[in-house]
Amino acid sequence: MDFVILSGEQAVFDVAFSPAIIVPIPGIITGSAQVQGAGPTACVAGDEAAVQVPGVTYTSGAFTIPGVGMLSIIALGGDQQAVNAKSTGRPLILKGSTFQAQLQVLAPASNPVSADPVPIYFGTGQFVTTNPVL
Repeated sequence: MDFVILSGEQAVFDVAFSPAIIVPIPGIITGSAQVQGAGPTACVAGDEAAVQVPGVTYTSGAFTIPGVGMLSIIALGGDQQAVNAKSTGRPLILKGSTFQAQLQVLAPASNPVSADPVPIYFGTGQFVTTNPVL
């Protein structure tokens, strides 16, 4: 049993995108489940791909002058998809434990002599919800 993620809920990213450290900004997920009933729309597998958070600052190792990137979810955790609850053949997204995320560098962090050469960092995050248990 777990919480179903609904449209408008937060995706919270962890600080460590090793070796980068970010100043996280939560993302908002938008649901697309086709179900009957009132209230917010549930999120289904695939909705996580639309979560994008621009303007996230980061530093990495010797690159202590902050850079800027965009956070996104690249994969749900194994416990974040419902086994028996689906909408149009896609499983509902559950709170679960953690999802896989990436920081796409838009403006590299730097130091007085060079800039960060790494274009993408990987990390994790989790959904925040207070919705009913499935």
